[in-house]
Amino acid sequence: MAPVEAGYVHSIYNGGMVDGPGIRCVIFLSGCPLRCKYCHNPDSWEKQSGKLMTVDDIMDEVLKYKIYYDASGGGVTISGGEPFMQAEFLTAILKACKHYGIHTAIDTSGYASLADAEKALQYTDLLLLDIKAYSPETYKRLTGVNIDRTLDMLRLSQALNIPTWVRYVLVPGLTDDTDELINLAKFLKDYSNIEKVDILPFHKEGEYKWQGRNIPYELTDTLPATPEMVKAAKKIFA
Repeated sequence: MAPVEAGYVHSIYNGGMVDGPGIRCVIFLSGCPLRCKYCHNPDSWEKQSGKLMTVDDIMDEVLKYKIYYDASGGGVTISGGEPFMQAEFLTAILKACKHYGIHTAIDTSGYASLADAEKALQYTDLLLLDIKAYSPETYKRLTGVNIDRTLDMLRLSQALNIPTWVRYVLVPGLTDDTDELINLAKFLKDYSNIEKVDILPFHKEGEYKWQGRNIPYELTDTLPATPEMVKAAKKIFA
């Protein structure tokens, strides 16, 4: 089957500094099967809510700033939504980036078929894997889907020896249970390809988007994680 050369893009951000090493172009693809309670981009859930772009359109934008990516050790990160909702388009973008010698990263929840993931990871230098929670019950309550595919993605990344950064959003009262954090840390110890674990404090910057879409936002009264809470969580993983 020929690769999909066009797809739906929520937005493109040049100058990203937290989505992989160096200065990066972050491409947010539209469409997501998860419904995370803290999602700050609910406007990316529907695939066709984005702008239809070709791979060439995207590379025209990326190549404008290649000198900065090269100089800083950066590159391109493809995020979402969930980028594997447009798996063939994702792979086509990654392949184009590698053609130009650009470092590539995927930021994903891991919610993908292993066949799609294996194709995309052929052209991926770094995997940013968002593990939303560790216990199956908490994960399902938080996202609306099961954790199995996320853990399958992690296992595949190790089998393919893909450098991986794990991302974990710390939500008070939801994902900050000490026992769950300890169990996740123990689980991750067996994965030699994990280079780091990022503990990200929950924020409510996207709450207004929920309100604008008339979607009930359950975390209105949840306070952001304090620096002390983040420090304690980091200590567990250290």
